Amino acid sequence: MVPSEAQDALCDWYTRTARRLPWRETRDPYAILVSEIMLQQTQAERVVPKYEAFLQQFPTVASLAAASPAEVIRAWAGLGYNRRALNLQRTCAAIAERHGGVVPSSVEELQALPGIGPYTAGAVACFAYEQDVAFADVNIRRVIHRVAVGPDVPQRLVSERELETIAQAALPPGCGYVWNQGLMELGATLCKARSAACQSCPVRRWCRATGQIQTLLAGLSRSANGERVPFERTSRFARGRIIEALRVADDPGLTEAELLRWLEAMSPTVDLQQVPAHLQALVREGMVEAVDHPVGVFEESPSYDGTTPRRRVRYRLPVS
Repeated sequence: MVPSEAQDALCDWYTRTARRLPWRETRDPYAILVSEIMLQQTQAERVVPKYEAFLQQFPTVASLAAASPAEVIRAWAGLGYNRRALNLQRTCAAIAERHGGVVPSSVEELQALPGIGPYTAGAVACFAYEQDVAFADVNIRRVIHRVAVGPDVPQRLVSERELETIAQAALPPGCGYVWNQGLMELGATLCKARSAACQSCPVRRWCRATGQIQTLLAGLSRSANGERVPFERTSRFARGRIIEALRVADDPGLTEAELLRWLEAMSPTVDLQQVPAHLQALVREGMVEAVDHPVGVFEESPSYDGTTPRRRVRYRLPVS
């Protein structure tokens, strides 16, 4: 479904024009694992400085596995989706325990690790061990669909399973590394979700979406209605600011009232009435610890809810 000429054109384009990114200049499987987790839902430009600093602080599987969760969360500051940091640490702890600190090379062994799904397993096997493995993130799915099937808007024309089969068939033997990197690069730079620079695309001659996708994307943009909630008013933003406050506070952490005062001063868009629920969710997820003070020590309840005094509890980043 993807002609060999298109495969050659994409690989040649990637080789000539690819952005220089630090994880593309190594075959260290641990470093590539770190980059793949960081790149989930985060743009490469934001990841680069955090990736380099993170590897300087935790240069090996063993060093990350041995670190405290609080250290890992602090090192992750600025990337968002903090749960990824703890998942990465759990993965490294499992690698240290099951594989002697060596990241396994097979997709099956990688996928058996906690927190590793089909995409990450395939990416590590391909980018670290140069195996011909087909896998798909959102960029790869979009490019494969447009090239091999047709426009993916206003909806896909094939199922997820069919798309995986097409991606597997499109993989050129012996060129898995360059092919997969090329698909990701194309999806990140030219063939985007909301725009398509078809005139600059190296595979436009063979792409089934060429000539249609730009018109469809423009129409989709014009027809979009419904207001977007500003990011600063979302739960994700509020949770991130709570984590940031606890990073700054360090041990012994903050009481709920102290946290509310910090948020009121530093992040006035956060809905303070939702903070207790966010805190409890973060505690359940292991992102935050609630540390009880001795019985009989009370604090005045936050003024926003008017409830009676409660036992003092401090919240902090997890230390074990």
